[in-house]
Amino acid sequence: MNELISKHVLAEFAGAIKANVHAAIIEDLRGVGSNSKDFTAKLIASNQLAQASIISREPAVVCGIPWVEECFKQIAPSAAITWQVKEGDSIKANQILCTIKGRADEMLSAERCALNFLQSLSATATATQKYVEAISGTKARILDTRKTIPGLRIAQKYAVTVGGGLNQRIGLYDGILIKENHIAAASSIEAVLAEANKIAAGQGNNLSIQIEVENIAELESALNAGATLILLDNFDTAILKQAVALNANRAILEASGGIDLSNVREIALTGVDRISIGSLTKNIQAIDLSMRFSNI
Repeated sequence: MNELISKHVLAEFAGAIKANVHAAIIEDLRGVGSNSKDFTAKLIASNQLAQASIISREPAVVCGIPWVEECFKQIAPSAAITWQVKEGDSIKANQILCTIKGRADEMLSAERCALNFLQSLSATATATQKYVEAISGTKARILDTRKTIPGLRIAQKYAVTVGGGLNQRIGLYDGILIKENHIAAASSIEAVLAEANKIAAGQGNNLSIQIEVENIAELESALNAGATLILLDNFDTAILKQAVALNANRAILEASGGIDLSNVREIALTGVDRISIGSLTKNIQAIDLSMRFSNI
């Protein structure tokens, strides 16, 4: 497992795989094991053996092997998978990722479930790697956000790390992100930061505290109030440079909003520490994969 995975993702990793796969099986087969219903697979004799290969139709970063293995473990326990790639490998178009042997009916029932995870998580890992490569040589790091597919947050955040990115907070439970509405409700940046520090202290100071600012004046107020992690929301590159100069390494600065591959390097070169990108997990386009069967 990639060493960059946050402690929260690491702690929930195994449970997330089982839960994700179980939900996918119920969604597609209405049951697990002997209770599953795949009427199309019943066309195949239960003693018919088959061999299959998963093939990539485009270049990608492989991600989701543990989910694929769990799908076959739960749906096709007779199947044996031989991988020709590792998690995180960069692959070419028309490359064989693995071969699978077992009962044909079970393998057919597991096919879509397994491919859905593999192509979706590989998409996030692939997109992340493109951003990481775009800012190579700068000090900035690429982060994800909470803009994830419901039910797949741990899986997608894992995929970001496979692509070389870092995880933002996992959810509302493991960090504080103060946004403009929180500031408005609390009346000031100083007041809301003071309250956040009290809450963090009550949790053994195990919560990160980040505050979002929308202009240089708010940044100055946040710095004067002792903020150590600041999100610069929709700053253009000229203002980002001003922010970095004003900060003078007092806080970790994170740029966010309106960032894509066309401008991410320019943003990284301003000197910010982190760049968070919601599209890594929100706007994914699944990698084109297929599974090809043959009888034995």
